[in-house]
Amino acid sequence: MKIVSYNVNGIRAALNKGFADWLKQTDPDIIGLQEVKALENQIDTSIFEDMGYQIFWFPAVKKGYSGVAILSKVKPKNIAYGMGLSVYDDEGRMIRADYEDFSFVSAYFPSGTTGDVRQDFKYQFLDDVYGYSQDLIKEHPNLILSGDYNICHKPIDIHNPVSNKNSSGFLPEERAWMDKFTNSGFDDSFRMFNQDPHHYTWWSYRAGSRGKNLGWRIDYHMTTATMKDRIKNSMILPDAQHSDHCPILIEIDK
Repeated sequence: MKIVSYNVNGIRAALNKGFADWLKQTDPDIIGLQEVKALENQIDTSIFEDMGYQIFWFPAVKKGYSGVAILSKVKPKNIAYGMGLSVYDDEGRMIRADYEDFSFVSAYFPSGTTGDVRQDFKYQFLDDVYGYSQDLIKEHPNLILSGDYNICHKPIDIHNPVSNKNSSGFLPEERAWMDKFTNSGFDDSFRMFNQDPHHYTWWSYRAGSRGKNLGWRIDYHMTTATMKDRIKNSMILPDAQHSDHCPILIEIDK
């Protein structure tokens, strides 16, 4: 089973850049999207339905902002929209699909790059999502919590750790949270298969950063320990260029 997570930075823009053709060719069983930036009725959903996907959409209240979705060829037993906290759910930051023997979350963590107010909001979200995730794995022990975490965990995950040490997304407090999170029952699945540097999932649009591979790895498939033996591969797909992010893919045994 192939599962993809992809921050599309606007589903309508991504569709204009060939996202649908890429999706048909890649053919994941499940794909979690972040930053869809659209209501479901603002896109032609038949594009996905014709490929065999059921569509589960959780947009932000604010139009053209944030929002997550799951497209699934496998019928889920249950869909959970949000975390049950309106301060985050109004921004469309999390959606979960429960299947027979695992659950999959598409999550969009806040960015703190616009200033102190949103950085503080990000820290509050990190505190709350930690508690939420710990409760969740008690109820759904086979869990894949995927998406844009907006944090580089370690120096290997960012092209220039020294000059970015004071940048939101690589702050000591954020990285310490990632340590806590990955010590709490979640594995960074990509690092189970690849310990090499220079693998990134986001690049600035400035200064030709993507062409020079001056990027950040901020998108993850985080998996619980009970899933470890079922994970066959976890990889980054940098050739897909419909966004400033690229998709990430995990393969699991059914």
